Amino acid sequence: MPQDDVVRLKSNFQGEVDGAILYDALADAETDGKLAEVYRRLAAIERAHAEFWSKELERRGQRPGPANASLGTRSLAWFARTFGTALVLPLVARNEAHDSVRYDDQADAAAAGLPTDERGHARIIQAAARRAGGLPGSTLAQLEGRHGGSGNALRAAVLGANDGLCSNLSLVMGVAGAAADGRTILLTGLAGLVAGACSMAMGEWLSVNSAREMAQRQIDQESSELSQAPELEKEELVLIYQAKGLEERQAKSLADKIFSNRGAALDTMVREELGIDPEELGGSAWAAAASSFFLFSLGAIFPVVAFMFTSGDLAVGISVALSGLALMAIGGVTSLFTGRKLIFSAVRQLLIGYGAAAITFGVGRLIGVSLS
Repeated sequence: MPQDDVVRLKSNFQGEVDGAILYDALADAETDGKLAEVYRRLAAIERAHAEFWSKELERRGQRPGPANASLGTRSLAWFARTFGTALVLPLVARNEAHDSVRYDDQADAAAAGLPTDERGHARIIQAAARRAGGLPGSTLAQLEGRHGGSGNALRAAVLGANDGLCSNLSLVMGVAGAAADGRTILLTGLAGLVAGACSMAMGEWLSVNSAREMAQRQIDQESSELSQAPELEKEELVLIYQAKGLEERQAKSLADKIFSNRGAALDTMVREELGIDPEELGGSAWAAAASSFFLFSLGAIFPVVAFMFTSGDLAVGISVALSGLALMAIGGVTSLFTGRKLIFSAVRQLLIGYGAAAITFGVGRLIGVSLS
């Protein structure tokens, strides 16, 4: 038997042993009886997985070794028992998310259905972690009335305009520092506006489209798992609902009703397990691209507009003044979602924008002098 295969099987065995011991520790430390029962059931599944790898090793004439926890697992178990499960759940959730794909390229694990189990464990622990930590920040903010879905849109709009304003102001001031004529500065500013807006639009299109494709791939995978192992998927949903606080009887009843219709089952699993809205999939890539193009252009026009009507020092002065007003306006708007005072945010934004422009103006002046 190849040594690499022995190492892989022993690593798999140890990982499942660690998982079982850690879940037992979480169950012992958990004060919520329903959630503690979820951890015990997860521990039982991990022990079954460990037994599977133990038999695989024995079938190949290898000894699996003692079922002792690793140092890292012992440390997490101690923290859970000493300080409570809420302290370690985020780390456990992150580790489970990382380990959820470890069996995907192992044929023997895939044949035994272990990849599906591991992904289910990751989703259940993520649900438990969210419950232990309270409501997600975005949900809490919406309930408090601070901002909703439009809050993120407003933030993106402000940042997009700020990118166009700061980058094009710096570009225009750099060329002005090199003592270029007004026509050259205007052409440079307009080129910077178009190039930057196109770059932002393409980047946003790729980002949103990639997110949509990834989400669709996850939905397709979930649909496949639902067809191949519906009972396992239903059990996952029961555990997720229990992790959220439902009684086992209520969770099972709700899961039974949902799984009586395959479309409803897939929609629910996608929303509960993956956190994906199948009707949205991250929004329209083209709308996001168009929005980015417009917002970047809106900010980038302020440093350029003066050079359309005048030139020389007067144009530079007007450009700096208009850009300063726009910078302060953007800073004032950012105070709506940072909680800072309006004056502080406006002045800070002005100093940052002017600082960047001053640097490029100085660099342009040095280059202009050296070239002349």
